[in-house]
Amino acid sequence: MSQKFDVVVIGAGPGGYVAAIKAAQLGLKTACIEKYQDKEGKLALGGTCLNVGCIPSKALLDSSWKFYEAKNGFSIHGISTSEVSMDVPAMVGRKANIVKGLTGGVASLFKANGVTTLQGHGKLLAGKKVELTAADGTVEIIEADHVILASGSRPIDIPPAPVDQKVIVDSTGALEFQQVPQRLGVIGAGVIGLELGSVWARLGAQVTVLEALDKFIPAADEAVSKEALKTFTKQGLDIKLGARVTGSKVNGEEVVVSYTDAAGEQSITFDRLIVAVGRRPVTTDLLASDSGVDLDERGFIYVDDYCTTSVPGVYAIGDVVRGLMLAHKASEEGIMVVERIKGHKAQMNYNLIPSVIYTHPEIAWVGKTEQTLKTEGVEVSVGTFPFAASGRAMAANDTGGFVKIIADAKTDRVLGVHVIGPSAAELVQQGAIAMEFGSSAEDIGMMVFSHPTLSEALHEAALAVNGGAIHIQNRKKR
Repeated sequence: MSQKFDVVVIGAGPGGYVAAIKAAQLGLKTACIEKYQDKEGKLALGGTCLNVGCIPSKALLDSSWKFYEAKNGFSIHGISTSEVSMDVPAMVGRKANIVKGLTGGVASLFKANGVTTLQGHGKLLAGKKVELTAADGTVEIIEADHVILASGSRPIDIPPAPVDQKVIVDSTGALEFQQVPQRLGVIGAGVIGLELGSVWARLGAQVTVLEALDKFIPAADEAVSKEALKTFTKQGLDIKLGARVTGSKVNGEEVVVSYTDAAGEQSITFDRLIVAVGRRPVTTDLLASDSGVDLDERGFIYVDDYCTTSVPGVYAIGDVVRGLMLAHKASEEGIMVVERIKGHKAQMNYNLIPSVIYTHPEIAWVGKTEQTLKTEGVEVSVGTFPFAASGRAMAANDTGGFVKIIADAKTDRVLGVHVIGPSAAELVQQGAIAMEFGSSAEDIGMMVFSHPTLSEALHEAALAVNGGAIHIQNRKKR
């Protein structure tokens, strides 16, 4: 006799495990299927984010920045240190312990909330049935009233640079280096490429980033992109735009990469090469031919605004559907879907999903860029405040970057918040909250911000929108 559940979730990443917990909390009999195993061969919940993505990369970013600061930034504070060194295996080991703690935490939350964990590969069949294939090949059919597909994504492979996880690695392999490569190449100047490139550059690697596009971080506001490129170049990242990789050849412990740019055909040699050109949805053997679930032209599962697929009672969330591939987007989609299963009128505001790049300085934004709004014909007012004028940033010796707020010139409603600098992710979240409630720049300017804080930069940028900033000279209205 097969098992029967109210909700079956396929995938225990940040979308799947959150959906499963929420479903159980709302009284639904819930199971979550996951097949990923750690290096010890044990089931590891949490998906890409907890195991080989968001969390481990932030652990390495934090460790490498502390090393960089100790080596290059302590003297200004009056702190003298002897020679500083980095134990790379210890750094990577710390990362592994953090991952283990968090994935174990998800397992504990499943137990506490009554979620049934099913280990194996899940495949959606017709009639909302799920085929569960265990590691030993045993097959079981699970029945469900509702199925949530949350199978996530994996790194994109490119023919010119086939990954071997030794000399040429993807984002997962780049988290496991046991020593600092002297010459490190990164294909792709996106979020993953910049973050991982930053980690190893701080530890002493000569990092070259090859980006096929002519524009740097095109999704970000143009002013932020320009500042970021200038800053990263100063930090030692050699970012080559318009550089399209055409081939690679591994010779022992090094790789020769061929690429073309405005000057023609080029080649460069690295000790290690990271391929970070994006991610693609995981739908391999996820859907039976008669499941009824449709894919779009890019291979994503087709869903409507509420993550409903072409089959009633079957939903899909996270990286496997349209939109930004972000853990927080997946989590909120999971909650929305479960709330709607229970009959609640839940929805998501896809216009206010923050994006963050955890380099140093951090880069974050929410809402629209100035360039997009002008293209749409929207007249805007802009306020900018540099961290160089922030007392709190000065005290921390972290004054690079700025806060930029874009408002509708007619209504003063905030349409975008863009930050490059210290605590950018936290400041942008404040902007997202304000925008969710339809705040004007004047509203933010009238709020009381504690002093001295980095948040005051957001306050001053809001005041600057209407020419009322106190701690910088205001731009004259045209």
